[in-house]
Amino acid sequence: MRALLDTDVVVAAVLFPGSPRSLLERAIRGDVDLVTSPGLLEELERALTDDLRFPPELARMVRAELEDLSEVIGPAGASTATGGPDDDPVLATAAAGGADAIVTGDPDLLALEVHRGTPILAPAGFWSLGSER
Repeated sequence: MRALLDTDVVVAAVLFPGSPRSLLERAIRGDVDLVTSPGLLEELERALTDDLRFPPELARMVRAELEDLSEVIGPAGASTATGGPDDDPVLATAAAGGADAIVTGDPDLLALEVHRGTPILAPAGFWSLGSER
């Protein structure tokens, strides 16, 4: 199972127990393959330092760990269906990386439900998708 974890899910996994952290732990164990992009990794680092005031060294460490866990897909082209300009990199990376699911807490993305045949799910919904396959 290949998944793209949106930045909000990775941040939640770092900060809190629950479905996002469980999903990240499954990726660490090799049960889930992750895809991301350089732009999404930059977004993660900015969210940690600018929004959450993480020390830059710690934010870089989290970014490096996610990068090591993921297949990093080069800059993806624009997506055809959008939840908004902030969401296009997520949709394009998932499509380019062959993700089986996009996992997010973003209401705009969740409202799309599916993009190019790829389900867009909240973290808890990912587990039900995995049990269907």
